[in-house]
Amino acid sequence: MRVLIVEDELYLAEAVQAGLRLEAIASDIAGDGDTALERLDVNEYDVVVLDRDIPGTHGDDVCRAIVERRLGCRVLMLTAAGLLDEKVAGFEIGADDYLTKPFDLKELVVRLRSLARRPKDSTPPVIECAGIRLDPFRREVFRDGRYVALTRKQFAVLEVLMTARGGVVSAETLLERAWDENADPFTNAVRITMSTLRKRLGEPSAIHTVPGVGYRLGEPAGGDR
Repeated sequence: MRVLIVEDELYLAEAVQAGLRLEAIASDIAGDGDTALERLDVNEYDVVVLDRDIPGTHGDDVCRAIVERRLGCRVLMLTAAGLLDEKVAGFEIGADDYLTKPFDLKELVVRLRSLARRPKDSTPPVIECAGIRLDPFRREVFRDGRYVALTRKQFAVLEVLMTARGGVVSAETLLERAWDENADPFTNAVRITMSTLRKRLGEPSAIHTVPGVGYRLGEPAGGDR
């Protein structure tokens, strides 16, 4: 999962980012509405954690832009106001969920996971593919009933592959979905993480390389390595 945190209080945004990193959730930060819109034009996000009262383009207008552009990401609004009218207004302009400051990081993570399950293909809470069972909430992975201990990054990469359900995922897509915007596009991080992930999952290999295209999960096909 990849999240955009739109929050002008930098210390709070960085604290949230650090907490999400521990949950294998990649995130970027935008300190104002204009920067948020720029990020949304360039990157694909699953959820936008959006403070309503931000500099530049107002949070409400950022939310409206997400809806109007049909970007596909969910919006979780943050606000210091807990009034019912404030919440209703947020939902009316397109917010999918609401969280009042101050909030507990654990609750934020649960809400993000819940929102990320709602997109276009209604991803189920537990994903199963090629004999692998991945639970995003518990951050647990089992292969053929055997528990597999993964690092946060290995888990994030596997989650992207499993969500594709056998489809080919390019290295560029993996870099975009499992790392943040500071990742070097010329890095070999994807190749290294994929190699260690394969070892953790064991034999026979469940992840196959499609030369010149990317990676896929499942039974090997002609041309796979």
